[in-house]
Amino acid sequence: MRPRTPRPTLLVVLLAAALLIGGAGVYAALPSADAAPQAAAAAMQDHPSGAERAEKKAVGMNTAPAVNANCTLMVPPAPLTAAGLATPYRLTATDRNAGPCHEANMNQSAFVEATILDPATGKLSIYRPLVIDDRSTPAAAPVQPTLPAGAVVGIWFGFQGDVLTLRTQQADAASCVNGVHGSPFGQFGYCNAPQFFAAANTAIQAGKLTVPPLGTAKDGKPCPTTRDFSVVDQDQSDNLVTEYLATRDGRIAQNTPANAGMGATTLLTNASDNGLLVQRIYPTLGCQPFTAPDMTSGGTPAASLALNELQAAAHQPAPVALVPPNDPMAQVNKNPNTTKANLYRAGVDQPPLNPAVDTGKAYCQNIADIAPARLLLDKPFTAAAASPDPAMATTLFGFLAQRLTATWTNLGCQQLLHRGPPLQTMADGTGKVTDAKQGQGNNQAQPNQAQPNQAQPNQAQPNQAQANQKTPAQTNQRQGRNGAGNQGNHG
Repeated sequence: MRPRTPRPTLLVVLLAAALLIGGAGVYAALPSADAAPQAAAAAMQDHPSGAERAEKKAVGMNTAPAVNANCTLMVPPAPLTAAGLATPYRLTATDRNAGPCHEANMNQSAFVEATILDPATGKLSIYRPLVIDDRSTPAAAPVQPTLPAGAVVGIWFGFQGDVLTLRTQQADAASCVNGVHGSPFGQFGYCNAPQFFAAANTAIQAGKLTVPPLGTAKDGKPCPTTRDFSVVDQDQSDNLVTEYLATRDGRIAQNTPANAGMGATTLLTNASDNGLLVQRIYPTLGCQPFTAPDMTSGGTPAASLALNELQAAAHQPAPVALVPPNDPMAQVNKNPNTTKANLYRAGVDQPPLNPAVDTGKAYCQNIADIAPARLLLDKPFTAAAASPDPAMATTLFGFLAQRLTATWTNLGCQQLLHRGPPLQTMADGTGKVTDAKQGQGNNQAQPNQAQPNQAQPNQAQPNQAQANQKTPAQTNQRQGRNGAGNQGNHG
């Protein structure tokens, strides 16, 4: 994820009662179910919930009557195997006294996405495991994936609520990470991600896997990535491209061509940086995402979080946006935490944070130097494109401008740089953002102007450092981060 104006806190909690460092990775031992409500409550204290909820509203997330925003996702046994991928994840309330959790509720939906590498050939594929309500049945049987021998599988999680707790079998806990003890990232979580990226980078170096170039956008600049300062928000690189179908009776199915004939369904999407980039920005700027066959949909080429990050790591021009210490998902008790930031970075193929160089101030300065210039340059295209949320902005340009302003606020950039937002938004009588212009006091640089504190592409990937500290539940952004975060009715 994750800019919006204020929107609800979206947090993903991996039931980690203890995080143990073992050799090259971080291992999570999950706590008992009884500990989950307390962990979720503690996580929420660290996030600007009010601001997030406002942002959620600003990005089009319906702020309907209060629902239980803290849910638990039960991970099936052996999630990295073909059988585990095909077994539905089950959603339930973390604290039943707070009310139920239902996957069909757009404010509670959880998402799962797997990217698979065949290390022998370098071939990639995607699979989108299904999420259903606990004690329910799928609206359609999940597609059965076939994995190559020795497949390396990475799994990522996204969420539309506040705190998502991952509950795994003890045997599988070691491969899943979602923060440090007592302090989850937020909506972000992963299983086996560092191992997947390590294998993918080995395949790239061996010439077995080729990451396609970015191409040139309609504005004459390189197509942006999830690490472009014109794309990032307060918590970059989170949430997923995965979508599901919900039937009228609340059952869930994978979004596949075969399931399109089930009748009236609602499309469930995960508000995310990845969805916004692939489904909104790229089509508008004439760019193409890095794709691989999606086994969920009969091999149709599709994008994923992992593919977006591999391409960003290989080709994003400097300065490269990497998870900063002022990202709420990377903090503990609202303070920067290098251990937690490195755990988050490892899940999206980024090098470890250098506290002496990778500062929140530098990150905000890069946003100020690059985002307004690129957004204004692209205005002829984005102002003619539909807004991801018509209730928040009249065009894609207005949506992105509002998102930038929210990012500036949520990252504390005004306090760090002592200046207002880089863009000044304008709204109509109903509060919809209709336009934006350069803010006051901006000394704008041209896009892709190198800054001293940013890591360059293709840096070595980090192994997680020891994690045993509390952190704030992340401030995720819902629709605001993803132009593709709204539901749509089909059939």
